[in-house]
Amino acid sequence: MSSDDSLACVAAGDSRTRRGGSLKFFHGPMDCGKSTLALQMDYNHARQGRSGLVLTTIDRAGPGRLTTRIGLHRDAVEVTAELDVRALVRDRWARGIHVDYLICDEASFYTVEQIEQLADLVDYSDVDVYAFGLATDFRSQLFPASRRLIELADEVVRVQVEVLCWCGRPGLLNARIVDGAVARAGEQVVIGDTAGMSAPDEPDVRYQVLCRRHHRNGDLGPAARSVGQLRLV
Repeated sequence: MSSDDSLACVAAGDSRTRRGGSLKFFHGPMDCGKSTLALQMDYNHARQGRSGLVLTTIDRAGPGRLTTRIGLHRDAVEVTAELDVRALVRDRWARGIHVDYLICDEASFYTVEQIEQLADLVDYSDVDVYAFGLATDFRSQLFPASRRLIELADEVVRVQVEVLCWCGRPGLLNARIVDGAVARAGEQVVIGDTAGMSAPDEPDVRYQVLCRRHHRNGDLGPAARSVGQLRLV
């Protein structure tokens, strides 16, 4: 038995009798409350005496912080591309710190290997994992990590807080707006809401939630049309 296996047994007990962990993926467009739900989930579990870790990446407030648009926030473990999530948890165990669950915000930006590591923690160590993130990018294509979560998760849940397109229909997809135009090409991950912060030679980037119809035809609404902003790049 390897040292890693020994740590797993210490943390999880006899594999013949343990109940098993669960991997759940909560997804939805921007502004639907994913990060708020992540913090609420952490609060509920901690209140019942469970010990967990909160992880995030590329948060708007910078590394090591999980923040929400309604003002809630807390410190979190920053998930870099090099982080081995299993090693992170096993290091806690080695120091006598129990880990019952993980709250994984912005999970769509993790690597596919990190999603596999989360599944390992669920299957072999009974750690519950609650992952939160976007399903699709600005092109309406699945993020690699989100695709793997959908493939592996015990439960996939669309967050129910409804976000509306400018037309009043449910907003399902995130459009990337570059200098007032709907972008169809570019890097998969680009930080938005940069108006007023970009260098003079850099474009302003923001995101807007649209219904499927208006995402596909690039229509940002009457206000954009009135100033001639309806174009695709």
